[in-house]
Amino acid sequence: MAANSVESDVGICAACLAPAHPARPGVHGVVGSRWYGVYGDTLWCTATSQPGGDDSPAFEGMVRDSVAQMTDDPLVVRFLHLNDDQPVPHPLQFIPFNGSWGETDMYGFGGTSIVETADGEGAVFYLVNANEQGLQGAGVARLALVSGAPTATQRLGNNGYWWPAGSTQYIYGRNTYLYIARVRAGDAYTLSAYEYWWGRSSGGGWKMGQPLTTGFGADTAVMWITRQGQVVWSEAYACYIYVHLGPWTPDVTVYTATPIKEGGTARFTYAGVVHPYLDPSGRTLTISYTNNNYIEIIRVAINL
Repeated sequence: MAANSVESDVGICAACLAPAHPARPGVHGVVGSRWYGVYGDTLWCTATSQPGGDDSPAFEGMVRDSVAQMTDDPLVVRFLHLNDDQPVPHPLQFIPFNGSWGETDMYGFGGTSIVETADGEGAVFYLVNANEQGLQGAGVARLALVSGAPTATQRLGNNGYWWPAGSTQYIYGRNTYLYIARVRAGDAYTLSAYEYWWGRSSGGGWKMGQPLTTGFGADTAVMWITRQGQVVWSEAYACYIYVHLGPWTPDVTVYTATPIKEGGTARFTYAGVVHPYLDPSGRTLTISYTNNNYIEIIRVAINL
């Protein structure tokens, strides 16, 4: 555990009690033999507050993304990169905004899991969300372990992203359909090394350095009508499993969440991700998802 960290309960029992930090969503990856979660909007409240979200009078603030070290208990994580707030420090932004690019602390950086590119180094993919101005693009950040904590040391691209919004749909981008690109882990920081899937028809296949910019549809996609999720390898069944959820997905339902807030609806239940480190055999999946600014967790037994 890094020296600058705080242990926090993020599960259904967390509520909004400092040092608990309700967050959305968390995606999990490994670097330097440790597992870390990358979280979206991370909220904090007063030390004596009761359960509530950003409409609670106890709500104090939010950081647009954060990173935490995972533990053997899926309800407990250790947030990293903390500020000096008292009595409870709060996470700093994991993917830092850059004012010289016109970004502010209100910009969102929806990130993927950390991908290990070398021993003690990694990369994270993210969307740049300018709120009312919409999505700006998708980028890659170079990470290094600094005092035991994954730290963004460089955002690649002239404006902090490589793929402008609207021009390409990668990686695992979507407009009803899902598209894919690939790159060797060690080449994650080299834009020209990326290959893009152009579909199964004549002239399709993988194209090096040539992102598809037109012709999005069933022929060039790898999946359709799906939302945020995570791909994991199952040792037990020798296959990849894609876990995802959202109110728009037609797949087989394994669990239906009950909205936390009185009068709430399931449309705010989204971003299902897996904790593969909790069962390396792959016979069960521990899945967390966001429910109205809280993270809930279930365990699913797989029978293939």
